[in-house]
Amino acid sequence: MIFLDNLINGLSLGSIYAIIALGYTMVYGIAKMLNFAHGDVIMVGGYMAFCGLQYWGVPTVLSLVIAMAVCTVLGVTIEGLAYRPLRQAPGLAVLITAIGMSYLLQNLALMIWGANPKSFPTTFINGSSIRLGSLNISSATVYTILANVIIMVLLTLFTSRTRMGKAMRCVSQDRGAAQLMGINVNRTITVTFAIGSALAAIAGVLLCSSYPILQPTTGSMPGIKAFTAAVFGGIGSIPGAMLGGVLLGVIEIFGKAYISTELGDAIVFAVLIVVLLVRPTGLLGKAVREKV
Repeated sequence: MIFLDNLINGLSLGSIYAIIALGYTMVYGIAKMLNFAHGDVIMVGGYMAFCGLQYWGVPTVLSLVIAMAVCTVLGVTIEGLAYRPLRQAPGLAVLITAIGMSYLLQNLALMIWGANPKSFPTTFINGSSIRLGSLNISSATVYTILANVIIMVLLTLFTSRTRMGKAMRCVSQDRGAAQLMGINVNRTITVTFAIGSALAAIAGVLLCSSYPILQPTTGSMPGIKAFTAAVFGGIGSIPGAMLGGVLLGVIEIFGKAYISTELGDAIVFAVLIVVLLVRPTGLLGKAVREKV
């Protein structure tokens, strides 16, 4: 029974990583850049939901909508002001800018909400549980896993069935050719950032619901682990992001339960190194041939 408890906890944590990783993998797959401020957008989403519940007294669903709206605007603003001017710049310049934007968001959160950790309201997701025999599954766990599956299905349908989704795939394959075919590359990348940031808000709320401590650095480590999950599964692949996130969460929980609590994070990154040594493109990643 302890094994099943750990497995369910791993699936829940992995689902959060997967939702965050989807934002990373979409931005990288289409804009070919690593948005290291993504983890801090998660933190902003958590704070906005916290304010909605704690200070403004809005219903649960509305607080989530507010968090998604604010994070969407924030993601689009970051892309327009910080990343778009550097689209033709060397990758190192974009990387440094992303790291700088991450610290900027953390310090703004520090100024607005202070350094003291906030206790996220437990009323956001009902504290009841589902009982299966002698196994208790919290409602937060159920909602998190369901949200991951639903988001994965909707994103897959969006990228394969809609006009904007097809435009994203074209830009991902060849930005220059897509532009020649009449696709608005700037708008496509902006929409990608908007979707990724909305997903970050959902992930932030789910993360704070499962681990109800909120502070300016809340999104840092989950963001790094989710990026690891995206690379693990094959960055640029939506199914790979989901698979990598879920596996990473299960590995982390089992590592802490059966090997060492202190070495839990180290085990996660060690597994990533081993996988990349065997398969450099990740589990579901595809090798890309460079044009000469």
